Amino acid sequence: MYLLMIIVFILGYAAIAFEHNLKIDKAAAALVTGVLCWVFFVFGEAEIHQIEHDLLNHIGEISSILFFLLGAMTIVELIDTHGGFNIITDKIATQNKVIALWTICLMTFFFSAILDNLTTSIVMISLLRKLIKDKQVRWLFAGMVIISANSGGAFSPIGDVTTTMLWIGGQVSVSHIISSLFLPSIVSLLAPLLFLSWKLDGKIQQPEVIDSKKNQAISTREQSSILAIGVLGLIFVPIFKTVTHLPPFMGMMFSLGILWLVTDFMHRKKPFEIRRKLSVIGVFKKVDIASVLFFLGILLAVAGLQSGGQLNDMALGLDKTFGTDSETGIYVVGSLIGLLSAIIDNVPLVAAVMGMYELVPGTLFAQDALFWNFLAYCAGTGGSVLIIGSAAGVAVMGLEKIPFGWYLKKISLLALFGYICGILAYVLQAWVISTFNII
Repeated sequence: MYLLMIIVFILGYAAIAFEHNLKIDKAAAALVTGVLCWVFFVFGEAEIHQIEHDLLNHIGEISSILFFLLGAMTIVELIDTHGGFNIITDKIATQNKVIALWTICLMTFFFSAILDNLTTSIVMISLLRKLIKDKQVRWLFAGMVIISANSGGAFSPIGDVTTTMLWIGGQVSVSHIISSLFLPSIVSLLAPLLFLSWKLDGKIQQPEVIDSKKNQAISTREQSSILAIGVLGLIFVPIFKTVTHLPPFMGMMFSLGILWLVTDFMHRKKPFEIRRKLSVIGVFKKVDIASVLFFLGILLAVAGLQSGGQLNDMALGLDKTFGTDSETGIYVVGSLIGLLSAIIDNVPLVAAVMGMYELVPGTLFAQDALFWNFLAYCAGTGGSVLIIGSAAGVAVMGLEKIPFGWYLKKISLLALFGYICGILAYVLQAWVISTFNII
């Protein structure tokens, strides 16, 4: 059954990858794959109660991600329904593709560090829909949004789930991860961005602007208020987590609740049809539930491989083959883990690695030492190589309906190029610090 679980995962992965050719929705393939992984795990183990316990533990973690995603998507849709993003897109007056691409990518990079890569990706896709009409051009920008979001999230302790895990676990500190990973993270974005800018030309064709104020009786003040409250609510989430130590989805639900109260109060005197369309209940109809279910299936499948021991065995195999008792071995293992995170979710991979090595002062595994910082970079940015390799990628794939194969042809090599350039920047930076005793 151990091998059968791997086969099921590979077949499910293939079904997702060739969704466009098979004409089968990726959410269906992901759900079937996730459930079958656990079914075969049950058939191969005698202790059903332990498996049930593991599954429920994983469901708790998965649910927190799904609720976070639902909350973020609802807030973004609510801002969009009120025309809030028009305020931002109106400021991006340029129609030059290169200038627009740089603007979007740099915004995404820094927003991702302040918010997180998942939330930022959802927000930026909403902006792209307001800016770009042509689907192929918008997909190209969306692919760069994924790279930008993952790069920006890698150097921030709240920008990516894996960096947050390492921060909470004590493997890295806030000041050190920012100072050591900012350079490789920005390089991992600038390398593909410069290359794409060299090949990109022409102007952007913008979609027709719908006057939301005219059609939905939204005043300019209401438009600005919802944008401000929504964005502040998203920014509040990492602050809430830092202060209370509660899971991020709690802060997201709180922000959604506040925005819900505000919109209900704001529109209470308007006609029922308009009030309902502008309410959270009306916005729920626009939320892409299929993407959420796809996310559920993928996470269930990965959780099954984690409980079944396949992920841990893979991590042990990497350690045994390449070793982590030297800087060279750490660079090789970290780089491979980053690439593996493009296939398998980086969260269980990092969790498995964290369980393998103890924090030992004075070694390569001490807090803020080489291993943990390099792992944070690789796990955070390596997922950009494939569209289903990161939470940001999965969200963008669901929202824009980007085929796996299209991303593989158009974006994957760019992401890999940036990933490798970032690794080289990290190695060079570490060498300079070590050689010249820079603290």
